[in-house]
Amino acid sequence: MFESIPYLWQYIAQTTGIFIVAALITLAGFLVFKKVHSRRVTAAFVIVFFGASMIFFAVHGLPNMFAYPFFLKTYGPSEGPILPLKNVWAFITNFDSFEKVADISRNPADIRAPLNRSKPANVEIEMTAKEVIAEMAPGVTFNYWTFDGTVPGPFLRVREGDTVTLTLHNDPTSLHHHSIDLHAVTGPGGGAAATIVAPGESKTITFKALNPGIFVYHCAHPNVASHMAHGMYGLILVEPKEGLPPVDHEFYVMQGEFYSAGALGRTGLQLFDAEAMLEGKPQYVVFNGRTGALAENMNTKVGETVRLYVGNGGVNLISSFHVIGEIFDKVFREGDLVSAPAQSVQTTLVPAGGATAVEFRADYPGNYILVDHALSRLDRGAWGVLHVTGEADPAVFKGEIQMGGGH
Repeated sequence: MFESIPYLWQYIAQTTGIFIVAALITLAGFLVFKKVHSRRVTAAFVIVFFGASMIFFAVHGLPNMFAYPFFLKTYGPSEGPILPLKNVWAFITNFDSFEKVADISRNPADIRAPLNRSKPANVEIEMTAKEVIAEMAPGVTFNYWTFDGTVPGPFLRVREGDTVTLTLHNDPTSLHHHSIDLHAVTGPGGGAAATIVAPGESKTITFKALNPGIFVYHCAHPNVASHMAHGMYGLILVEPKEGLPPVDHEFYVMQGEFYSAGALGRTGLQLFDAEAMLEGKPQYVVFNGRTGALAENMNTKVGETVRLYVGNGGVNLISSFHVIGEIFDKVFREGDLVSAPAQSVQTTLVPAGGATAVEFRADYPGNYILVDHALSRLDRGAWGVLHVTGEADPAVFKGEIQMGGGH
C-alpha cells in the first residue's frame, strides 16, 4: 500500500538539483575550454565559476528552507509555504516511523448527538495534532497533517453560553509546530495565539461560546494555508440556547483541496506543490479527506429528515454545494443559526473557511449524489452518496432508472 514512494526522492532532488546543474555546467565548460584554450585559461574558468558561486552563497547564505518549486518567493506577513530543511531531512530519514493510517477520512455519521440541555455547562475538549501517511486514492499517498488522525478533525459540539476548556496536544512524532484557530472563539487568533505547540507539547485555553452558529476551526501556525492544505481543519457547532429542531439524521461533510507536484492520479507519495497552492490549482478536491470518502455511511429512509453540516477547509475555492435530485428545504447560510433559514434552495455557496447547514426530507428512494457543482471538481474527487431506501411513490417520481443517470 505504501511501498511505492518515488516522489519522496523529489525532496532530495529539488534541494540538490541546483548544485548538480552547476557541476554539469562547470564540466561542460571545462571540456569546451580544454579543446580551444590552454590549461591556464581552462583553470581560470573553473576558478572564476566556483569563486562566483562561493561569493553568492557567502552573501545570501546556504538555503535553510525547502520550497517546491525551488526559490519560491511570497509576500505574506510570515514565511511562505516552505519547510525547514531539517524537517525535510527528518521526514526522509524517519519515513518508516510515521503512522500509516488505513483510512484518513472522518466518517460523516461520526457526529455527536444534540446536547438537549437548557443551561450552559463547563465543557472539556482534548485534541491531538498528528502528522501521518495515508492514501488520497488507491496507490496515491500524502503526508497528511491532522487533528486526531482524520480529515476533517472531530465534530465539536457545544451550547451557546458554555465555558469551554480546550487542550491541544502535538504528537511527539510530528515534525512541525501546530495550533488551533476556532472561528467560534472571541480572542487573539481565535485561540491560535495561545495554542502554539511544538512536537510533544500541550497548551490549554478557556473560552466562552458567545455566538451560536456553525464554525470552522483550523491550524493557524504559519504558513497557515500550507497547514490547512495538508488537512488541518474541522467544524465546531455552537447550538443556540433553544437548541435546533430535531431531525432523523445528521451528517458531517467538509470539502478540502490538496496540492501535489504529481499529476492527478500519479501514484506514490506526493510532494506538496506550494506554487500550485498559491495559484489555486489543486490536483485533488475532495470531501472528508480523500476520494470516495462519502461513498458509504450516509443512509436514510423515505420520510426521514436529514441535516448536513457542510464546511469548506479551502484554502482557495468556494464550494457550490448541491445534492443531485434534492432541493434543500432549509439552508442556514454561512453557518447563521440566528436568522430565518432560506427555503427551497437548489445550490448553496460555502466560502473557503466557512460553513453551512442544509435540511431536507427524503421523499423518494435512490442514490443522491453530493457534489460541488463546479462539476470538474467531481472528477478531482468532490462527490459523495446519500443512500435512501423505502417505498417509491409514483406521485413524486415515475420513470425507468438507469445506472449513471444524473446531471
